[in-house]
This record gives sequence, structure tokens and C-alpha cells, in this order.
Amino acid sequence: MWRCALPTTLGRALSASLALLLATAAAVLAAAPPAAAHGTLAMSTPAEGATVTEPPASVELYFTEKVASNAFFTITAPSGGRIDNGWTYGSPKSLDKPIREYFMVEGKFEPREYATGFPAVVSVAHLPTAGLYSVSYLSVASDGEAVRGTMSFRYNGKATAAPQGWSPPTNQPDPALVAAVEQHGSSGHGSTGSSTAPAASSPPPPAAAPAAAEEDGGVGWIAWSGWAVAIVAAVAGFLAWRRRPAPAVKRPARSGPGTRPRKASGSGTPGAKKRAPTAAAARKGDAAVTARTATATKATDTAAKAAPEPAESDVEAAPSGIGLSNTRLALLGGGLVVALLAGFGLGRLGTGDSATGAPVATAPAGVPTSPGGPGGLSAGDGHQHPAGTGAHNHPGDASTAAQATGTTVSAGGYTLQPTQRSQAAGAAVDYTFRIVGADKQAATRFAVVHDKPLHMIVVGRDLSGYQHLHPTMAPDGTWSVPLKLARAGGYRVYADFSVTAADGTQVPLVLGVDHQVPGAHTPAALPPVAAQATAGPFAVSMEGTPTVGVTAPMLFRVSRTGAPGPAQLERYLGAFGHLVVVREGDLGYVHVHPEMELVDGAVKFWLTAPSAGRYRAFFDFQVGGQVHTAEYTIEIP
Repeated sequence: MWRCALPTTLGRALSASLALLLATAAAVLAAAPPAAAHGTLAMSTPAEGATVTEPPASVELYFTEKVASNAFFTITAPSGGRIDNGWTYGSPKSLDKPIREYFMVEGKFEPREYATGFPAVVSVAHLPTAGLYSVSYLSVASDGEAVRGTMSFRYNGKATAAPQGWSPPTNQPDPALVAAVEQHGSSGHGSTGSSTAPAASSPPPPAAAPAAAEEDGGVGWIAWSGWAVAIVAAVAGFLAWRRRPAPAVKRPARSGPGTRPRKASGSGTPGAKKRAPTAAAARKGDAAVTARTATATKATDTAAKAAPEPAESDVEAAPSGIGLSNTRLALLGGGLVVALLAGFGLGRLGTGDSATGAPVATAPAGVPTSPGGPGGLSAGDGHQHPAGTGAHNHPGDASTAAQATGTTVSAGGYTLQPTQRSQAAGAAVDYTFRIVGADKQAATRFAVVHDKPLHMIVVGRDLSGYQHLHPTMAPDGTWSVPLKLARAGGYRVYADFSVTAADGTQVPLVLGVDHQVPGAHTPAALPPVAAQATAGPFAVSMEGTPTVGVTAPMLFRVSRTGAPGPAQLERYLGAFGHLVVVREGDLGYVHVHPEMELVDGAVKFWLTAPSAGRYRAFFDFQVGGQVHTAEYTIEIP
């Protein structure tokens, strides 16, 4: 076995590095807090993802505490219309699976386990067709946190008629409820103060936490045991390796035509060896780590210069330092990784869904699943949200899921810096800009989202002139894209991206900046509200009821004008469609993303309207390799 004798200094540095790695891993693992969630949806009837054949008279949603008296619920039919008919409190019921929630108390997460569900019973007026039905809810927990999300079930039975004189509801949530949600979102999570919930009941007395829940944070003994085993195993292996004595190395004398003659050392002693230095191969280079549309790398390799191999005696004692073979080095590194991964796996046994008691359901066709129980967990606020919500909630620059983005040039520690702020009408120019971090350096590492590392949206202040562009990035972090604006007036330029921070985390952001085209400008009047739009040779219908603060489904159906049946949609930027919604006035930007598959033949989005007002919606889709845009005016009372 070939053996490399590392110098003592290098050996100590390697030892210190490995010890630091182990200490860092231990600190990170010990500091990881459990997920905090309060007043969550625990189960429902019908169950999340269930298929029913008999028409349900109501949908029962069981939460870990009573929802606020002014909570808001909707049930949306496959066609996008609401079919809910009011709601009432139901009788408490034992949960199929206990739910463990975590509360921040004096700087520590304390677990509380709930075995009773408190239902909100939402009446179903009628079931107009078979297909996927969505139930949305908005409330505030007793600790002030928003409880927001959706669940879905599929109905395969016969259509039922609407009650005599009934009409689909168009009401919006209580403004006090929306204000409470926004107040908590702006003040942050983890507050130990009094609840801001309007008319919300106090939480039920929690059941005694099981013995597995420790006082230091609620993570069970299995989790901490797993981490302890991993770290102890890694440390023990490391110490055993360090204490191993370096054996003598037997090396055969070299002979033959290629043997180099021995040379005396500079001291003049016959037979003394002179160890020749070896120069390691050097590698220089700089590489801009970019997304696929703009990848530039430059590297210069310096060839290694190998020194002449010295003659070797029959038996040579290993030099001072660390005797480390390639095999042992590989085993050590591999053992460390395996130990940490094993600890992570054991830790997940104590912190996964089984520990939290979150029910696991199989979603119906067209509803992607996500972790965290019904509807999955959103990165935005830690509560129940529909599948796909995390993709369009941009937590980096919005304190709540309902807030619009793109109204500021800086957010999340990053700033949009354009090179120019104006251009002539009708002239095509290269619009260039940089995304600059808090260190005043241009960001160059971006995550690819919907096939592109950055999406640039341009829209006039009168909500006309929409463009969806994709700039390319130079190695120095400068983005550029050809831009032509036909009309004079003011415009808003949005950069929608996810930057990769120094610690490897992704920060999704939408930044906006004003852009001017000099000249006489007459603002275009906003078109009237309509559910139908024309985009080239296609007719596009929009279905759904946008609701303030509530995650509501929106569906778009595309057909060729004069031809029966739906058009053959193609994937554009990784999905069957993309939706950008801009608010009139401050030009607040709401970029929602669709379900990845068609749902009952339609492109389905989840939209959380940030406020009442008028909006312009831009729906991009592709047929026959060509992208079209259908535009709508939405008015939310």
C-alpha cells in the first residue's frame, strides 16, 4: 500500500479541521429548533385527497383549537365558482392522530400535544359537477398567528341542484380578521405577548406531553440519541485513528535500468540520503457560479513538476507526523459522513411527521403532495397552505403570504441597481442591471426557478405594455436584455429571482424599480372586468373568486377560437402557464405559480389577494411553440 507521510504541521492542521467540523456539526444539530405551528388543521371530513361518490352536505375541518368567530371559509367547485353556504361550530371530536404543536416560552420551544379536534362545519349548497373541490380557510390562532390554507377532495358522483333562490356568495373576510393577520405578520413570529386574535377562543388545556418530549425543546429522546450516537461515533473513530502508531514501512530496493544512483548528502557522509522536495500541482482560476442562461468559467491549470524520486533503502522508518494511507483517509471521511447521516436519520425519527402527529394523505390526481399534512407547510408563515403555495409566497420580502412585492428597490439584503433609468420611445436598448448584496458586491449565484435564474417583468404604470423577459448574466453579475418600449410614460421593472446566499440558502425576492420613457403620455383606461379574454387565435376563460387574505384557486381554460375542445397546451418555463398579477396604484406584484399538471383540463393557480382594489392579471401560455398572453382586470371589493 502506498503511504504518504504528512508533515507534523499539516497533520495537526488536519486534526484541528476535523475536530472543528465535528464541533460545528454538534452545535448546528443541537441548535436546530422544532417547527412551530399553532391552531393548525388536524383532519377533515372528507379527508384531504379523498374521493367521494355521495354528495356531502358539509365539509368538517378539525383544528387544534376553536377558530375565531369571524373565521372565513370558502368551497370552490371545479369550475371556479363558490358553492359554500355559511359555517358553524361543530362538536369536538377525538383526532385520528394526536397533534404536537410547539410554543416559544421564555426563549425555548415547549411542546403541547392535542388529541381533540374542534370543527368548523362549512355547508355545501350543491355540487354542480364531478371533479376537484377546494376548501380554503382563514383564521387567527389564540397566539395571534395566521391560520391559512386549503384542502381538496374529489367528487365523482352526480351533480346536485342549487337550492331555490340561492346564489354563489361573493363576500370577503371580515376586515378585522385581515387586519389581525397583517398585524401579526408585520410583528414577526414567536411572540410571547397576548393574542391579537379577534374573538378567538382560548386554547384548550393541552394534554400532558409524552415522556418522549423533552423540556429543552420538545424533540424526543430518539432524536437526541441519534445525534449523540453519530457525534460520539465520529469522535471515537477520529481519536482511534490519531492514537494509532505509525508502522515501519518496508520498501524494496530499486534496481534496473531506471534506477537512479544514490547521492551523498551535503554533509559528505557516504550513503546518506537527500530527500528531494515534491511540488504539488497548482490550480488557479476564478469561476462565476451562475444559472444556466449565463454560465462563465475561467480556469488556468499549472502543470505539476514532479521532482526526481530519491533512492530508497530496504527498510525506512516512517517520518515524524501522521502516517496516513489513501484508504484510511477515505474510510475516515466516509465514516464521518455516514455517522452524521445516520444521526440525521435517527433524528428525523423523533422530529418527522410521525412525531408531530400530522396526518398523511394521498392527494388526488392533479394535486401535488407536500410535507406537513393537509395542504403542506408553506415557507411563508409555517401554517397550512395548499400545494404550490411555497413557490409563490416569496418569504424573503413579504412578512405575510398576502402582501404584494416588488414595491421597493431593496429587500432581504439585496438591491436592484439599473444602469439606466430611461430610454427613448420605440428604441431598442440593452437594459442592464445588477443585484447587489449588503457587501456592495454583485450577486452571481442564482437558483434556476421555472427554467430561468431570473425573470424580468415590465409593465406600464397604467398596467399596459406587459412584457415577460429573461436577461442573461455576465461573469461580473451584470444582467442585460434587449428592451423596447413603444409608448411614452412611466414603467415598473421587476426582477423576480432566488439568489443563493453565502451559506447556501436560497432567498426568493422580487425587487422593483421605476423606468421612464420621455414624451407626451396619455394613460390608457383600465379595461372592464371580464372573465373572457382573447390571446391571438385563442379564447381564454378565467374562473375563480379572488379573496382578500384567502388562498383561492384560479383556473384558466384555453380553446382555439371557433374550434371545439381545449387547446393543446405545451409546457412553458417548466409549467403549463404562468400568472403575474399587478395591483393598480402602487403596482404591488403578485407572482403566483400553477399546479405542475393540468387539473380537470385547466391551468390551476393559487392566488392570495393582498387587499381590496383593482388588479391586472397576465396569463402566459404556449401552443405550437409560440407564447401568448391573456390579460384580465380583476376587481376585489
